[in-house]
Amino acid sequence: MLTITNLNEIASQVRRDIIRMVSMAGSGHPGGSLGCTDLMTVLFHKEMKHDPKNWRRDGVGSDMFFLSAGHLAPALYSQLARTGYIPVKELAEIRKLGSRLQGHPSVEKGLPGVHVASGSLGQGLSVAIGAALAKRIRKEENFVYVLTGDGECEEGQIWEAALFGAQHKVDRLIAMTDWNGQQIDGPVDSVISLGNLKAKWEAFGWDCLVVDGHNMEEIEKGFAWAKSLVGNGKPKILLVKTVMGKGVDFMEGTHHWHGKAPNAEQTEKALSQLKETLGDF
Repeated sequence: MLTITNLNEIASQVRRDIIRMVSMAGSGHPGGSLGCTDLMTVLFHKEMKHDPKNWRRDGVGSDMFFLSAGHLAPALYSQLARTGYIPVKELAEIRKLGSRLQGHPSVEKGLPGVHVASGSLGQGLSVAIGAALAKRIRKEENFVYVLTGDGECEEGQIWEAALFGAQHKVDRLIAMTDWNGQQIDGPVDSVISLGNLKAKWEAFGWDCLVVDGHNMEEIEKGFAWAKSLVGNGKPKILLVKTVMGKGVDFMEGTHHWHGKAPNAEQTEKALSQLKETLGDF
């Protein structure tokens, strides 16, 4: 059983992977990827019931994860590598022509761990609800997880899906929102404020809990809370409070690193703040 110390060590390596991938590619989205790293580390290494060696795109017999906020692909690719879906050395192929690791997750080349292409924001929640309904029809008791961004919650399709999920009592769905308050054009509140996001989800008929996205124990408790409510006929969502750029001091808390690669000097500075724990690719 992985301890909190183990999870923090994995997260440190994942953050190194993110910085190195984006730097090598010369483009990408480091800020949000760094921010959601702790959440995704708990999800992939402790929470989900999944078998990377026997992965199926249809998800039969396994928990499923959908990255609706597809620009967070570097965080996903690192988790796929560090849990055995793909070779760690393949992370060096990100954003290269013909690579399986495109700027947003793609299914064209059959990338293990990716059920659908994503990156057109707003769509992933709908897809995840469909997957959860398919599991219900097959009488599976696995869970479906989906990660959205808070800026993404400005999309109308998110709220259409929210209504649908509540109407159809999709209670083995656990959604998560990376709630860092930043999007590519600036602070979310200055673009389209989401107001009281927790109250909105609850008004749409969802069970909703706010958790600290950089506290591994609290993240674990959030998932346990969601699972404890299965059977009440409501979908679940965790509003995960994170800091964009977490772990790299000059990237933290600003939208300026939403979609920009660090130069060589910045990369070296960032890596000096992140402990290598599992070996770089």
